[in-house]
Amino acid sequence: MAGQNEWTTTKGREQSRITIGDVAEALGISKTTVSRAISGKGRIGEQTRQRVLAYIEENNYRPNPMAQGLAQSKTYNIGWVIPGDSTITDLPFFQRCMIGISEVASKENYDILISMVYDHELEHLRRVVENHKVDGIILGRTLIDDERVRFLKEHDIPFVVIGSSSEPDVIQIDNDHVKACRELTSILIMKGIRRLALIGGDENHVVNQTRRRGFEEAVAEQHLNEDDVFIYMNGETKVDIERSVEEALRNQVECIVTMDDRIGFEVINILKRDGIQIPDQVKLASFYSSDLLESNQPAVTALQYDPKELGVVACRTLFDMMNARQVDEKVLLSYEVALRGSTQ
Repeated sequence: MAGQNEWTTTKGREQSRITIGDVAEALGISKTTVSRAISGKGRIGEQTRQRVLAYIEENNYRPNPMAQGLAQSKTYNIGWVIPGDSTITDLPFFQRCMIGISEVASKENYDILISMVYDHELEHLRRVVENHKVDGIILGRTLIDDERVRFLKEHDIPFVVIGSSSEPDVIQIDNDHVKACRELTSILIMKGIRRLALIGGDENHVVNQTRRRGFEEAVAEQHLNEDDVFIYMNGETKVDIERSVEEALRNQVECIVTMDDRIGFEVINILKRDGIQIPDQVKLASFYSSDLLESNQPAVTALQYDPKELGVVACRTLFDMMNARQVDEKVLLSYEVALRGSTQ
């Protein structure tokens, strides 16, 4: 059976097949670009579109009818890809995203296929895509060096990422982390705090880079002395976080800012263990709020986002793509700053 992206041409008695990859190689462009030129879907320059169509016509290629039928078939499934290394504190975020995804998908009579995929392990994702188990995919976390994004682009399957990506032609649904983190950090500084520590997670996660950028922009705008600002990244284990907290306290910081609730919760436990009072001896804020931080006494100053809204918007966008509707390349959703007792 011919593959989904194959065309046939007959020259004399010989029959040959051409794939999107063959056209892409001949013209020196990507397979995604070729597919968009042929389907008329997605953003592509008119000159490039005409080059592709002219090449196909000049070589007397036509779509393989069997391949066309396969391409038009639907699974009525969409893939929801979440990180395989998600911790217990990460899962509520992805669960709330999925509630939003489910609400939209059910209205379209679609089911959700959940895949747990590690950052650089593509086997599970490869099986889902190459065995045509889904009609589109929502990717739940983005990386600086994202092999999964490149894989999905190469296989020309509609997909949306929850997060941001530096890869071209990727549809992104995200919160405005840079603006949010800049605003919260600026508020802390304007409240009189002059010595700050930021404790963050994996530097290869885009969300951690964008949150760090917002923090650094606020520090620069508020003209804080660089010697009074301490940044600790890659806090993935309790030992890493404990080391960062101890160093921050040795540097006599007035406030510790954590990039997410997981790190914030670990910091609270370390400070309690050592008898250090919040906010009397050190203040605490987080760039992501959750029940873990809100139920603490005192409750932790934090940024509030709506994961369910991320899921709703991402899923609606995916269906728009699957139905060849025009979509924005990047959508940034809102946030709230919740000032609570931990920074009083």
